[in-house]
Amino acid sequence: MVNEAWPNNLGPVICVVGARPNFMKMAPILRAFGGHHPALPTLLVHTGQHYDKDMNDRLFADLRLPHPDINLEVGSGTHAVQTAEVMRRFELVLDAHRPSCVLVVGDVNSTLACALVCTKKEVPVVHVEAGLRSYDRLMPEEINRVLTDQIADRLYTTERSAHANLAREGIANERMCFVGNVMIDSLLANRALAHPPAVTLQAAGVDPGILDDPQGYGVVTLHRPSNVDHAEKLAPLLSVLREVAEKVPLVFALHPRTRANVERFGLGGLLSTRRIILLPPQGYLEILGLLAGARLVLSDSGGLQEETTALGVPCLTIRENTERPITVEQGTNTLVGCDPAAIRRGVDEILSGAGKTGRVPEFWDGRAAERIASDLASWLIARHEQHGR
Repeated sequence: MVNEAWPNNLGPVICVVGARPNFMKMAPILRAFGGHHPALPTLLVHTGQHYDKDMNDRLFADLRLPHPDINLEVGSGTHAVQTAEVMRRFELVLDAHRPSCVLVVGDVNSTLACALVCTKKEVPVVHVEAGLRSYDRLMPEEINRVLTDQIADRLYTTERSAHANLAREGIANERMCFVGNVMIDSLLANRALAHPPAVTLQAAGVDPGILDDPQGYGVVTLHRPSNVDHAEKLAPLLSVLREVAEKVPLVFALHPRTRANVERFGLGGLLSTRRIILLPPQGYLEILGLLAGARLVLSDSGGLQEETTALGVPCLTIRENTERPITVEQGTNTLVGCDPAAIRRGVDEILSGAGKTGRVPEFWDGRAAERIASDLASWLIARHEQHGR
């Protein structure tokens, strides 16, 4: 345990969120920082990279996450515009608050943008969820991950394979710390609060009777540009989902980007079956309840690969690769790409009882944030004493 009082001349930890996945990761971290002895002073900054007032308010309430101290209100834009605008506005925050370090999570544009500003201003960078690699440089998130890790001073990992990835990229072992998965901290903390699937459907004006199908039900999410931005990719995926729905009803939480492209490409007819329930974007507790009760999940989301593994629900990931290989090696995840035949086979295996059961990986135990708080407090105080700043 470190000293009982936080040094007066050691600034706060600025914690950055920019998009929905960041919220689930940051909520347990902030609680752990507040519960540590001594408590780590924090300043929560929302870049506004993704911002929907109603959804944000809902997520903050669901996760018991305090509202941001500062909102940069950057909004949408191209990758270059968004990254540059976050950098421009975040620099003013650093100058005003002189933090002990800046903690960033995940792999969104805000993660890299804030890390770059810190490097130029000689402020230590802490990266939570470091070392994950898909080895697909066409993914903007992969570039964000690689570059953030290169300039981070303290790197917290969710799985041990991440250490090998970082070592191959020349990152010293002493900068890394294996702590587990803070996404699972959120899941375990909120599991008992999850909304029952029937309540979620009723709230959306949908008859929940479809959940009583003998085969159960599946959950679908699709949002990655590589899957939804081109008609020649999206149409076959929607066609095979319609086929799957004849075997097991599907609850499809439709991302705004996906909905817009379905309309733009005139593909709505592929979803016009009572066996596919279309829902608007859902809150965290609604999605958690749907996932926990599902027979299977079809998705291109990174976070859902982890959540389904923790819940023991088979997941078919509609991507050619994953930056979370532990969900395939130890968990319930299977990569099926965009191949309709592979998707059909995967569904049939699950419905026949041959789907993956998996096991929960090491340190996915709900205490990852506590380990981060303990290590970071010691690291910051030791660094402060060594450098006198």
